Amino acid sequence: MGKRAPWRAPKLGLAEKLLGVALVVYGATVLFDLGTGASAAALIVAVGLAIGVGLRYLSRGIRYLIWRLSNRLVVAYLFIAVVPILLLLILAQLGAWALAGQVGIYLLNSELDRRVASIANAAASMSRVPAGQRTEAMRRAAFIYQERYPGLEIVVHDRGTGEIRHYPENSTLGVPGEGHKDTSGLVIHRGYFHLWSHMTNGSTTAVVMVPITRNFLLSLVPKLGAVTLLPSSSDPANGAARTDVRIHPPVPGEPPLDPQAGQVPAGANRFDMFVPWGFSLPVAMYDRPGTNEVALLGMRTRISSVMRILFSLRGEWDQPTLLNVLLAVAILFLIVEAIAAFIGISLSRTITRAVNNLYEGTERVKEGDFTHRIAVSGTDQLAELGKSFNSMTENLERLVKVEKERERLHAELEIAREVQNQLHPKKVPDVGSLRMTALCTPARMVSGDYFDYQKLDDETLVIAIGDVAGKGISAALLMATVQAALRAQLRQYIDVTAAAKVSAGGGPDGNGDCAPLSTSQIVSNLNQQLYASTSPEKYATFYISVWDERTGVLTYTNAGHLPPLLIRRGVAIPLEINGMVVGAFPFARYQESQIPLESGDLLVCYTDGITEPENAYGEMFGEERLIDLLIKNAHLHEQELMNTIVQAVQQWTSSPELHDDMTLLLARKL
Repeated sequence: MGKRAPWRAPKLGLAEKLLGVALVVYGATVLFDLGTGASAAALIVAVGLAIGVGLRYLSRGIRYLIWRLSNRLVVAYLFIAVVPILLLLILAQLGAWALAGQVGIYLLNSELDRRVASIANAAASMSRVPAGQRTEAMRRAAFIYQERYPGLEIVVHDRGTGEIRHYPENSTLGVPGEGHKDTSGLVIHRGYFHLWSHMTNGSTTAVVMVPITRNFLLSLVPKLGAVTLLPSSSDPANGAARTDVRIHPPVPGEPPLDPQAGQVPAGANRFDMFVPWGFSLPVAMYDRPGTNEVALLGMRTRISSVMRILFSLRGEWDQPTLLNVLLAVAILFLIVEAIAAFIGISLSRTITRAVNNLYEGTERVKEGDFTHRIAVSGTDQLAELGKSFNSMTENLERLVKVEKERERLHAELEIAREVQNQLHPKKVPDVGSLRMTALCTPARMVSGDYFDYQKLDDETLVIAIGDVAGKGISAALLMATVQAALRAQLRQYIDVTAAAKVSAGGGPDGNGDCAPLSTSQIVSNLNQQLYASTSPEKYATFYISVWDERTGVLTYTNAGHLPPLLIRRGVAIPLEINGMVVGAFPFARYQESQIPLESGDLLVCYTDGITEPENAYGEMFGEERLIDLLIKNAHLHEQELMNTIVQAVQQWTSSPELHDDMTLLLARKL
């Protein structure tokens, strides 16, 4: 390992010289009584310089002490023995604190939800009661709920007859304004928090209201501690601090409040931390339908209180016994650590020798000598490490060859990617009133998605999109097969049509009629060809349509592909599916559908790379989000709309890498 350099005191630098000057100045200010301010300033400067110089000398001393690997191992053992234990203790304390907060809030929220559900059932029942039985039903409900919910008020409004019934009869609770949907939860009424449920059945609206008092909050989870309900910190209307909303004062029928209730429990021991916690709740406005605010349900408690409630503990902890157990465990830990340190130090020489051999070997390898071998003795892991080093030098040359081969494969994949890019149509054909744009982004170097468009004549355009099962090279090859098969059929149709016109009209400008292109026949032929030329597990979804500018009709066949969406006047119309995927079953039969396109219609064709990407919680982007996005942005130009959709999907996944090929094709009828 080499010899350790002898200790040499560092040369006096600028910091040491400035420290000396600061000490002299400070001494002069004290000796000649130059004032408290001057003395304090000189002292601050001297202390700062002293800290800097001290850290410099400490760093040099540490480097000198741990220059030897054996000393480094001793220091490492100390960190391994002491620091993790301290961190584990701190982590356990913080974990208990966080767990107590989460569990306490969970208990409060669960009980609050249970009570909300209870009055929601009552409101739903009231809304279904016939008109002649409402008074009796309200009395029965009050008999059931009044003791549990003091201050309970019920109002039932029949909009058909205009009848309004209250419970109690002297209740001044008004009918809520129009616009409230069926809901349950918290509401602000007359400046106070209430628990409420608003339910509608036909023309009958039932409202059940319970005032939230201090007694109500403390009864959610008894003996938990202080529980509060506060409004949002500011008024949404003007941003001023909220002072007009508060907890309801006590109501008749409530049990007397224990003077000790709502107090933060005393700590059971020094580790029983104070736990302040809270969560926000939406709050409706009784007089302002459709307006929601936020309230904070908070608690102040102790770790022991939450654990006692959670585990239903009884009695008090035996603290002396617990301390004795902890002390015995601590002593045992110290003994184990001392033994571990002794064993570690005794093994350090063996480790340092092995490291020295590895150091010499790496120096030889760094110079390009792959023939060097380490002398190996023994059967322990250090010996295995030497053997691994020897195996590494033997494999280095092979790994270099493998890396060259990998670079060659990567270059070939780049070529395949360029070839596939050339297969996609580059120029959008000009077909009268139909404007198109498309995008295909592969998840890997090459893609299994497919899109194409080709003119049959000046007023007829074929549009196709597909998705091959799988990703990578195999999917890309099958995609090329699909494209070749489709192009061959279209070429054949164009040639036959041209020949028919020449035969009927006597030349290229003749008026001979020819049967229109059958999309179902195209898909059927493609299915047979793929099934015959590929393995059974290879298949593809496929959609093809023919746009006729003369008739304004879109004829299409959808073979198991995601239904394209037609956005018309703010409504999304999914196109039909006319059959199963292609290439899987030779007996598959396909139909074709027609739909006329109107001015302003937007046709959106896409693959599952648009709708199936998932976010961090495993939720897919989904067709509904895509439809909402299309409806809101249908007015944009096709290229801008496409960029908006792709950006929304990428933001949804929050990942720079695609998990599936992403293809999108837009066509707008002008």
